[in-house]
Amino acid sequence: MTRWRLPGRDIWRIGVAEASVVEIARHGFPPAARVHWMPEEGRLKFLADPFGAWADGRLLLFAEAYDYRTRHGVIELVELGADFSPVRRSVVLREAWHLSYPQVFEAEGDWWMIPEAHRSGVLTLYRAAAFPKGWEPVVRLELDAPAIDATPFRHDGLWWLAYSPAGPQRWKQGRLHFAFAERLTGPWRLHSGNPVRNDLTSSRPGGAVWLENGVPHLPVQDCTRTYGGAVRVLKVLELSPQRFEAETTAPLLPPSNVGAYRQGLHTLSACGPVTLFDVKRIDRSLW
Repeated sequence: MTRWRLPGRDIWRIGVAEASVVEIARHGFPPAARVHWMPEEGRLKFLADPFGAWADGRLLLFAEAYDYRTRHGVIELVELGADFSPVRRSVVLREAWHLSYPQVFEAEGDWWMIPEAHRSGVLTLYRAAAFPKGWEPVVRLELDAPAIDATPFRHDGLWWLAYSPAGPQRWKQGRLHFAFAERLTGPWRLHSGNPVRNDLTSSRPGGAVWLENGVPHLPVQDCTRTYGGAVRVLKVLELSPQRFEAETTAPLLPPSNVGAYRQGLHTLSACGPVTLFDVKRIDRSLW
């Protein structure tokens, strides 16, 4: 007898761990660390790709809000209270195309966002006209392909952008490209070694870069088992316009209290004393 299995939908849930990203990267999620979970979104909807900023002592959480009925993601702001519970939510960026992975960061006296938007065919840099809710496009970043999960950081006097290229699914999940520029707004130049990494275990970016003793650490997704199945950390040992060398950690395990959301972990974002992350379950219901 043939057994039919319903196709699955990834349903993500965001957590806020009261532990630094350095501690989590080295030792995993501490058993004693408090994890605050965002409420579940309801049928066929989820919040994912969390990035954060602190303002006036409050944690501001930016995330992709997705509904399978429309298959269109928007960027939402979730303002958290002192106990990390949601206080207010609002859509802060909506385009005609799907948006996700809202890298929000402060640089050069302004707040910036680089959301994933490869279906638009370009990568757009936004600046906050009125932080945290008002965003305006500033410039399109010209690269070798529409960038997926573009992740910016400063290193050795240059701006760097880590991303996976649009194309076949194997490229989206298993290739890592770099570009560099003297200014955030460009012009951007391509790393001569692209793709600098071609490996499903540790290529697609998965969160905000942090520096330890000047060494960039980039969260990357392990997609060997499933999309966003786990996060590893790529320790960048050498990075210049001509050279790239890195080593990876073992996959990070999600916290012990994930419940049904134990089938994936694909974003790890440092935000001061806390770490933002998301975990997934696979919904195979008829809905």
